[in-house]
Amino acid sequence: MVKIRLTRTGAKKKPSYRVVAADSRAPRDGAFLEILGHYDPKTDPETVVIDEEKALKWLKNGAQATKGTERLLVKLGIMEKLQASKS
Repeated sequence: MVKIRLTRTGAKKKPSYRVVAADSRAPRDGAFLEILGHYDPKTDPETVVIDEEKALKWLKNGAQATKGTERLLVKLGIMEKLQASKS
């Protein structure tokens, strides 16, 4: 199964994350299929950049978002667009 999840990048005590589509069996920072964007929780406000077209493509093809990435997708309105396209 393909999951949309976060992979950790950045230095010690200064995390930043990539939003990626990856096989659910791959390790957290291991192999991924495609980079969809990035997320930086240390900025004020937090920085979230996700390519909407790529995310919708993966979600329409059956990828599942993890809890953390689903929160980011809802914040950007991508999940609403997915629901609208289904109905």
